[in-house]
Amino acid sequence: MATLRERQGYRERVLTALYEATEGNRLLGVPGRKLRNDLRIPEEDLAAACTYLAGEDLITVDREPGNTPSMVT
Repeated sequence: MATLRERQGYRERVLTALYEATEGNRLLGVPGRKLRNDLRIPEEDLAAACTYLAGEDLITVDREPGNTPSMVT
C-alpha cells in the first residue's frame, strides 16, 4: 500500500484526469481500467483513492467484483 503522500497524490491525479476526460461534465464518466492504465496507479491504490473521493462526495464509483472501479463519474 502507498504512503500517505502517495495516496494524496493519487487522489489529486484521479480528480484531475476525471475532470480533463469529461471536460467538467459531471454526467460523464471514465472507465476505471482507463484511469488505472493512464495514470499507472496500482489497482488497490486506485480503489482506495476512489473510495476516499466517493466518501467525500467528490465522485461516484461503480465497482466490479473485488472493489475495482468499473466506472468513475
